[in-house]
Amino acid sequence: MGKKRIVAKTEEELLKEKEKIEVAIKREVKPKAFQKVKEGRIYVFSSYNNTILTLADLRGNILAWTSAGRLGFKGTKKATPFAASRVAESIVQTAKKLGVETIEVLVKGIGAGRESAVRSLATRGLDIISIKDITPIPHNGCRPPKARRV
Repeated sequence: MGKKRIVAKTEEELLKEKEKIEVAIKREVKPKAFQKVKEGRIYVFSSYNNTILTLADLRGNILAWTSAGRLGFKGTKKATPFAASRVAESIVQTAKKLGVETIEVLVKGIGAGRESAVRSLATRGLDIISIKDITPIPHNGCRPPKARRV
């Protein structure tokens, strides 16, 4: 193993490290423009395995996000409509804390939680301006497999 050496840092190195830490802390604290936002967008991503909701302002800056896995659902239970409605409840609570009143909903994916997440958002008291489906659609698809020779 060998001897362990303790390296004593100079005062200059300690000051540099302290400055780096202070800069990192300043970056983590969000500006006041993010704290009280009136309008926002909620992106609903629903796959076969999970449902993820993301709250963003109109510029696209992420304010909050949550998913079924984050709320404690595991395995196949993450992809259920019930889990999606719980995720929507959670994101609405966060949106109300941030002061968001009106939202645009953008839905992506083909999972089971799509419809229930949107319904749950509508019943929780946020004003929904529009609902858009932004699921990507393949125009020509991927290349088909070679013809089978028997």
